[in-house]
Amino acid sequence: MSRRPYHHGDLREALVAAAQAAVETSGPEALSLRDLAQSLGVSTAAPYRHFPDRRALLDEVAARGFADLDAAYRAARAGAPNPRAAMRETARAYLNLAFSRPGLFRLMFASDALGVDASPALLAAAGQAWESLYAAARAAEPDADLAAVKRRAITGWSTLHGFITLVQGGRLKGFMTEPLSEAELLEAVLDKSLGEG
Repeated sequence: MSRRPYHHGDLREALVAAAQAAVETSGPEALSLRDLAQSLGVSTAAPYRHFPDRRALLDEVAARGFADLDAAYRAARAGAPNPRAAMRETARAYLNLAFSRPGLFRLMFASDALGVDASPALLAAAGQAWESLYAAARAAEPDADLAAVKRRAITGWSTLHGFITLVQGGRLKGFMTEPLSEAELLEAVLDKSLGEG
């Protein structure tokens, strides 16, 4: 008995949603257009009408991740009582992405997604997220020149990224962090990422 082909109403969006889920469950390395097609009940050729290859689909997933991160940065700034608090909440938004969507985070920041053959849409989305980060850093230090703002943003980001790498890699053990609670450790990392503490 052969399976009747399924005509999807919006296959492009369904592919992106399925890819986002697959990136979280199996990681970006395991993404397969064939597997996604089978899971959606369409022919294995159908995804290629929307994405020429798996890299193009991963670029779309990563671009949407950067757009979400940009929106989180903007919301953090808009909801904060002052520029220093806004910078702290911006840093917290980055940590939230890493810990709530680790597969997407790995695609965006630990893969070669932003390599030389990245799509223009992905590069634009990543650039916009970076501009939002720089805007928060500029507002927190309004008298600083551009080089100082970028130094602060990149060194702060590096502190957060290093912490994320240690946590996600299972490198932080209880004997290393006790008597600090998880919340205390997180606040200490946020302090250091902002040049405080």
